[in-house]
Amino acid sequence: MEQCLDEPLRNILAIMQQRIVEQTTYFGVPALKSPLDYWVYQEIITEMRPDMIVEIGNHQGGSTLALAHLCDALGTGQVIGVDITHEHVPDIVRQHPRIQLIQGDACACFNDVSQLCPANARVLVIEDSSHTYANTLNVLRTYSQLVKVNDYFIVEDGICHHGVEAGPNPGPLEAVETFVGERADFEIDRQRESFVITWNPKGYLRRVAR
Repeated sequence: MEQCLDEPLRNILAIMQQRIVEQTTYFGVPALKSPLDYWVYQEIITEMRPDMIVEIGNHQGGSTLALAHLCDALGTGQVIGVDITHEHVPDIVRQHPRIQLIQGDACACFNDVSQLCPANARVLVIEDSSHTYANTLNVLRTYSQLVKVNDYFIVEDGICHHGVEAGPNPGPLEAVETFVGERADFEIDRQRESFVITWNPKGYLRRVAR
């Protein structure tokens, strides 16, 4: 670390991106998540105590399992994992009693997901799918109806072309800006970025009104 103290932040982000993409695991399962953001997730989940966590985009399921373990620790909550394919999700994830996997396009599967969320359920939504502007905005518009006042919708990887030169451009950050421009009932909670380094700039959205 001492050799990097004078490195520009952009160079540090690139090093962290490579570590996250190529090496990061949870209980041996690949988990493409910044550990700094995951710490913020557990803070939000502890505060919210959501009945349901909808994670859109699961890769091999490391983060899905981590979310289920947080629910275990709190003694409440279920995790719905939605992705185009769960072909590479291992049994340790599939067999966890708090996890239910739904395969297919997230917006096309919305009715299936919403039927699993009771009308009065507190729902945390985490969007981590294709990162294209159009898809992210469509997911925001579709799944935001599940989020109650004071609860969160997290959009991942706004760092694409805003710190790391990877992913679609425009991408998640631009989709968030469009969404909050349309919706006065959601605000960007930048206090959730207080570690400074985040893969989700402008991505912590809190519902403030019905």
